[in-house]
Order: sequence, then C-alpha cells, then structure tokens
Amino acid sequence: MQNHKHLDRRVAGDGPGSAAPAGPAAGVPVPTGLFVEDDLLPLSALQHLVFCERQCGLLLIDQVWRDNPLTLEGSRLHRRVHEEAPRREVRGDLLIARGVQLQSLTLGVAGVADVVEFHCVGAPSRGREQAPSGAVRLGGVTGWWRPFPVEYKRGKPKRDSCDEVQLCAQAICIEEMLGVALPDGALFYGTTQHRYEVHFTSKLREQTRHAARRLHELFAGGIVPRVERQAKCRSCSLVDVCRPDATSPDRSVSRYLANVVRFLHREEGVEGV
Repeated sequence: MQNHKHLDRRVAGDGPGSAAPAGPAAGVPVPTGLFVEDDLLPLSALQHLVFCERQCGLLLIDQVWRDNPLTLEGSRLHRRVHEEAPRREVRGDLLIARGVQLQSLTLGVAGVADVVEFHCVGAPSRGREQAPSGAVRLGGVTGWWRPFPVEYKRGKPKRDSCDEVQLCAQAICIEEMLGVALPDGALFYGTTQHRYEVHFTSKLREQTRHAARRLHELFAGGIVPRVERQAKCRSCSLVDVCRPDATSPDRSVSRYLANVVRFLHREEGVEGV
C-alpha cells in the first residue's frame, strides 16, 4: 500500500519532514468524495478553525501571520521536538518517530505529527501470525507495533476541543495510511509539563470530520468570517489584524465611524462630541 510505505519511510527516518501542501487556490469548488493530493489543506488549520473561524480564515485565505511571545514560545517547543531530538529513537519496547508526515484523503488534510509512538505489543514470529488489534509491522524492526500519536502544545489544556480535534485528525490519517484503528493518543502541554490522554470517541471523530468539511467550505468560499470579541482574543497574535471590535457582525458601520470620529476628536482635545 503506497501510503503505508510512505509513513513507514518516515518511521524508519529515511526522509526529512516538511510542511503540509499549500493546497488549491482559495475560491475553488469543494471536492466531493475522496480528495486528491492537490486538494489537501494543512491539518493544523483544523485547530485554528475550532479555536476561531476568523483566525483560520486570516491564516489560510489571507495568509496573514503575526508572532507574539506565546507563539514564539510554542515555536521553540516544536523545534525542540522536531529538530533537536533524534528523528527516530528506540527505547526497548517503544519506538519514537518525530516529525512524521501524514495525510488523509477522506478529511482532505495533510501535515506533520510532532510524535508518533509505536508500542511493541507482540514478539516476532516465524509463522504467519495474526496481527494484534491495532498493531502493524514496521520496516527495520521486528515484532508488532501499535501507533500512538502525541501532539505538543505550549500552554495548558483549553476550554474548547481545538487541540483534541487536531490530534484526532492525526489519528485518522494514521488509520488510513496504516490500515489500523487507533483508540487514543495524547496531548502534552508545556505549561503543566503533563501528558493528557485523549480517547478518539465517535463524538470526537464526527466533530473532526465536520471541522474538515467546514475547513474546505471556508477555503472554497474565499471569504474571511467576521467574529465577535471574546476573552480568548487577548492571547491571539492576530488580534491587531483581526480587529474583532470593528468586524463584529453586530457592529454597525455608522457606530464604528462615530467611535472613530470621537477618538480623533479626543486626540485633538475637542470636547463635547
């Protein structure tokens, strides 16, 4: 199976990691059924979509990016995982693969997993032994190995499920590429220095599929959504570009212009406006 070999090469450490394909141009029709590689969008965009559709639109459609101390800290964490640690490492019954390229033709996404752990669940056999549940054979090592994706995040667990959706999408990619079912994975947060196990329930899987469909709809439409200001806007590096106060759907143009005029008059020292 071509996808299986592609992932197996990454596990074996034969190829460099790379970013997800850029995908089709914004405004094109949403493909139906299975996607082709030219249609694939960045897997990480699902996390942005669930967190905030406007943030996702600014990143994916307008291709706007701004760093702040939080994003820089997150980038340093991912560099340590992807670049400073070995790409492939075996620790007894645990094989750790970092920077693993993934794709799903059903979700229409591609990207790079921070870490995919492979846990040995069966000794090698000379006969045609049946694979243990959820386990695969890997090139260059003996035995049966069960994949377990781990995504690294800078902060702490969020109130929404954006991180869980991103991890679940990675699991769906691995399931398609290796032909196995993954029951769970984990999120590691830098602030708490703790790993949180995530179960890939039917509810989370459906939310992930829905997010993938919405991602392609948003990209095909080519229009960045408007948004209302929320508490989480304070930590967003795009808040100055987004301007949620000005783009909120309940914010009238006349009211916005009146506030601008009021601000300018205050700056000029004019009173009574």
